[in-house]
Amino acid sequence: MIRTSTDKAHESFLSRPGVRRLIPFAVITAIALIFIFENSASVEIRLLIPIVTMPLWGALLIAWALGMLACLFTLRRRPNRHSRRAD
Repeated sequence: MIRTSTDKAHESFLSRPGVRRLIPFAVITAIALIFIFENSASVEIRLLIPIVTMPLWGALLIAWALGMLACLFTLRRRPNRHSRRAD
């Protein structure tokens, strides 16, 4: 069946692939942030040599942010290797 431009207008917002990938990310992020900010006690953390006393939410937030950065570097889009074909 040939798709026309009017068929695309009826496509629901949640059926788009980008939105379907974003929903689990948003839910997990919300749960992680709730967990982080509910833990407000001060703890001692050893950073290789020094011992630092800081709120647990701060340490969890730093760990979460570092994890997000690692994800961004790992999942960034690469150029399409199949676009250049040998002639």
